[in-house]
Order: sequence, then C-alpha cells, then structure tokens
Amino acid sequence: MTARQQKNFIEAAAAAWGSVPPWVTALAERVTADGLAAAGRRCGYSAATLSYVLANKYRGDIGRVEQAVRGAFLNERVMCPVVGEIGRDRCLKEQKRDDVGVSAARTRLYHKCRGIGVPRCPHSLLGREAT
Repeated sequence: MTARQQKNFIEAAAAAWGSVPPWVTALAERVTADGLAAAGRRCGYSAATLSYVLANKYRGDIGRVEQAVRGAFLNERVMCPVVGEIGRDRCLKEQKRDDVGVSAARTRLYHKCRGIGVPRCPHSLLGREAT
C-alpha cells in the first residue's frame, strides 16, 4: 500500500470520537505511521481491538487499553515495587503472566500483582475490571 492509499486513522478517530482524548490521538498517529498490526504488537492488543478503539466502538475494558497505549506510545511510567520503574504497558503485561516459579523475581511479581501474602501493588488492575 502506498502512502497515498494508507488510511489516515487520525482523521477517522476524530470523526468517531469528536473530542479525541490525547491517548487516542497518540494511538491514531502510531497506527497511521506503522499500521494496525505493528502498533498492536507494541501495546499488546490485536489489530482488530485497536481498530474498534479508534472507531469508538470497543466494548471491552477501554481503561486497560488506555493504560497500555499510555505506556507504549506516551512513555507513561510507574514504579513497580518489585522491579523498579517500568512502562505502564509492561506493568499490564506482567499482571497477565502466570509463569510463577520461573524465577524468584517472577514469583515476587506474581504475588505482588495479585496481593498473595503481601499487599497488592497499587498499579494492579487484577480483580478490579468488570467481567
């Protein structure tokens, strides 16, 4: 696809959202530049999910997508109590992992993200999202 044929997701997001939040603008800019698949790999969501978000039709946890986009494309950082400062997108990816026992650090992350035997990390979204 040539640059002329490439879809402008910035204009599409503006039409769908009206008043576009800054994180959606950042997502639209990245998708316009790199494509849906590449942007999705970077923030941990499928191309289809990002397409729905940009069209303002996503019915999932939009707050979680927002946090991933803020970490991946706006360089938002959080202070992880186990590993130190990390991107918000990495924080969300760590929360989803189940490979406890692979290493001592991975086990500490698993327990801290879930509040198992220790206070839950303040950045954890586990158990807070609507199902």
